[in-house]
Parts: sequence; C-alpha cells; structure tokens
Amino acid sequence: MNTNKRICIIYTGGTIGMVPSEHGYVPKAGVFEPLLRSINDIHRPEFPDWELVEFSPLLDSSNIAVGDWNKIGRVIDQHYDEFDGFVVLHGTDTMAYTASALSFMLENLNEPVVFTGSQIPLCMLRSDGLDNIVNAILIAASGRVHEVCLYFGGRLLRGNRSTKMSADLLEAFDSPNAPHLAETGIDIQYHDTVIRPKGVGKLHLQEFIDVPIGVLKVFPGIQFDLFESIMTEKLKGVVFEAFGAGNIPSRPGSNLLPLVERAYRSGTVIVVCSQCQQGSVSLGTYETSSGLARADAVSGGDMTIEAAVTKLYYLFSCGYDKETIREKMEQNLCGERS
Repeated sequence: MNTNKRICIIYTGGTIGMVPSEHGYVPKAGVFEPLLRSINDIHRPEFPDWELVEFSPLLDSSNIAVGDWNKIGRVIDQHYDEFDGFVVLHGTDTMAYTASALSFMLENLNEPVVFTGSQIPLCMLRSDGLDNIVNAILIAASGRVHEVCLYFGGRLLRGNRSTKMSADLLEAFDSPNAPHLAETGIDIQYHDTVIRPKGVGKLHLQEFIDVPIGVLKVFPGIQFDLFESIMTEKLKGVVFEAFGAGNIPSRPGSNLLPLVERAYRSGTVIVVCSQCQQGSVSLGTYETSSGLARADAVSGGDMTIEAAVTKLYYLFSCGYDKETIREKMEQNLCGERS
C-alpha cells in the first residue's frame, strides 16, 4: 500500500452516520467524524491519508434528488487533482441510483469513486459500517479501479450495474447481470479483466438537468387509462418495467399500446426494462412485446432500472435530440449494459 495516497471521503448522510432519536435513526451534523476517528485501523501507519467533506444538510437517501447528484459531482470535480480517490458515504435506499448517475456524469474518469454505507449505524453494536468504510478506502487507494463502483458486504460492484437486493441482509447489494469487480476475504481479490480502463483526457463533469422522467411498473390487471394524464408532451422519458423479456398485456381492452404510441408522437423516449433482476429485454421475441417494438420503444437490454433512469437524465442533459437519445440508450456508454 502506498502510504502517500490521499482519499477524499464525502459524507452525504445515510444510515452509517445516523444516531437514534425519538423518531428513529436520523443523520446529525458533526457526529460522524468522531465516529470515524474512533476506528483503530485508520490510525495505522500503512492506512491512506484522508480528509472528510460533510454535506450540509445531511440527507436520508430517500430524500436524494437530481440536485444532490450534481452536488456530489461538483465536490469530486473541484477536488479531483488533490486526491487519489474518493469514497462517497450514502444511504442504501437510493445508493444504486446515485452511483449510476455519477458513472454517467463523470466523463473521462481515471480515479476510483467508491460508494458505500451500512445497514447498521456505525455507533451501534455489530455495525457493518466498519468493514465497509475501511475496505472502501483501501480499494480507493489501491490504484486497481478507475470507475464509479459500490462496495458493500464484501463485494465490489460496478456502480451502474448495482441494485439493492435486501433491506435486511448485510450483503445488501449485488449486480445480477454483471460480474463482481472484486471480493474481500483474507485479501482483496480484484478481477482485472472486468474492471474498466482509465478514462482518456481531462475529467468532464456533465451536470444533470431535472427533466420530467417517469417509471411505470406493469402488473396484471393494470388500468392504463389511469396514466393517460401523465403521458403528455411534458414527459421527456419513461421507463416501463415490463414482464420477462419485455412483455406487456396485449389482450383486447388493454390501452397501453395507444398510450405508448401517443407518447412517442409527443416526443417521449420510451425505454423498456425487465422486472426480472437477471436477464435481458428482447422486444419482439414474444407477441406480447411486438407492439412495443412497432411503437419504437427502446430496449433497455439488461440495464437496471437505476441505470436506465439516470442514463435518460444524462442524455437529455447533454442536449441530444430524441432520436440520438434513443440510439444511445441502446449503446453501452460506460459499462451499464452488455
């Protein structure tokens, strides 16, 4: 380990630094740094140097919005030349969304950005935050990864392939459609063949604009006419969570296809992802998905919902026209799809 490595820890809030209150666990300003300094390992001479940037206000990740993604991106951009890597401490509920957003936002990245957090606050007995933060810092200082990733429960995952799998287990995240970048045991075992190469050129921060984007989950018996009021020209993009390989109800009386066709004519980019955590969308494989293909819906392939949503934000923020956005949604930009 290079003892001169410097890591910036960005503390946005989340369970890892929360404290008990009469209303449940809450983030509290000024509490986290003393907790961090109480970890014995960080005082060892071989441990990387670090500095803490604490957000104000601290956020439960359920309250994270597009502006907060931009704020995290700006901190990394502003301190990029000062540090060898970044660790972002974040609540678990929307961590995969933020990690996905940053993977698109930080163009030409050649330093590690490692998201982590915990299921149990660091101040509590049995907290998983101790292992997560120590290993995340060591990974950020290792020089082995150069992308936005997520470390949790012994697994290092590509950020835009990760999704939260459990509200109870300490192994809360996985990447069902992509291999792990590393696992921790006695040693940290990196899988170099699947880790993305360094970015080429100067880091460019593409901040997001808060365009109207929706997510609609299909379920048996869904009454699509209830959603007509939101499927207007104001809706720039919508992600359908379809069955299986991209299937939707197509029996007589289903109003989805007319709704999709009207949305498309209004300029809405329609992306179809699968409700299955593993596997890929293939529009037209079944008759029940062929109508979506005819309506010029875009296949989300094996992207997570988190990646599909944040990729739409990114492409609209780049100023692309509708057809370019549709084309790029089906392309692999930074490891988000096969």
